[in-house]
Amino acid sequence: MGKAIQPQPGILDIALYQGGASHLDGMSNVLKLSSNENPLGPSDAAKEAMIRASHDLHRYPPTDHGALRQAIADVWDVDAGRVFCGVGSGDVLKLLAEAYAGPGDEVVFTEHGFSMYPIYAHACGATPVVVAENERVVDVDTILKACSPKTRLVFIANPANPTGTMIGSAEVTRLAEGLPPQALLVLDGAYAEFVDGFDAGKALVEARENVFMSRTFSKIYGLGGMRVGWGYGPQAIIDVLNRIRGPFNLSAPALAAAEAAVRDTEHTEKCRAENAKWRDWLANALAELGVPSDTSTANFILARFADETEANACDDHLRSAGIIVRKVAGYGLPHCLRITVGDESACRRVAHAVAQFKGTD
Repeated sequence: MGKAIQPQPGILDIALYQGGASHLDGMSNVLKLSSNENPLGPSDAAKEAMIRASHDLHRYPPTDHGALRQAIADVWDVDAGRVFCGVGSGDVLKLLAEAYAGPGDEVVFTEHGFSMYPIYAHACGATPVVVAENERVVDVDTILKACSPKTRLVFIANPANPTGTMIGSAEVTRLAEGLPPQALLVLDGAYAEFVDGFDAGKALVEARENVFMSRTFSKIYGLGGMRVGWGYGPQAIIDVLNRIRGPFNLSAPALAAAEAAVRDTEHTEKCRAENAKWRDWLANALAELGVPSDTSTANFILARFADETEANACDDHLRSAGIIVRKVAGYGLPHCLRITVGDESACRRVAHAVAQFKGTD
């Protein structure tokens, strides 16, 4: 008998990613606040563009994503030639790991960072290195101490998921400047658009050769179902990524919807303003009930409870009320629940349910 068929080392160490739940058995009128989706949905322009694209579904999509890259360049004032498009920002991050890390290399990220970071590391045979945060905030000094000659990638989400916290540009710059020469700093900006005036690291990308930023159309643009993301980085890295991505990795409807979405800045501004309004309202309402949270810069809040038992009990109560939020024990935060910011009715419904749970209603 020959050797059994085996996957590459590291793959069996991967715990399956668990997406946010969306159904409750036996219940209708379920309020899903577990996946940080935009309650306002995509813009009408994006929906119309997708419908128009459906007339040419028998045609292959363009391989260069030229129209979408130019739209991104026009709106975000970046060089279209240094924009890379992928199947959601997760695809961009995965391709970076495949291109720049492997057996014997290390991938650094923080303890409450996005749960896909260790999966990307394991999938390419690299070693994940987890570093501590400081009260749920990325700590630059701790990251720099964890770096070594084996470090190839450093992932940080800014704003971070699931904490909602972020660090300022001076700290991000200090991190980039302090990395070993073979390491690439990857700034995951999935929630960057929720921060008014934030460039998500664009200036740093343009000033240095060791910084790459990623963005997504799944959050503020309301296109989670279309799977479109993009990255911006040094030309040499863009050239590498284009060599390993699929030639037709984005469908024509996805490209059309994303192009229309990024150009519809009026809708984006509306979503940003509504999110900020109800995020602050919900955070304050829960704080008055004895459920604090850090100041969030994203489209969710991380509600903190006395302990894991109370967090689980509150989650059970919310489910009984038809509300699904996200338990985040897998992120090292068993005493917390991540709650997506919905529209006004959703936020009021959550506050009412938590008040019932706390016995103050």
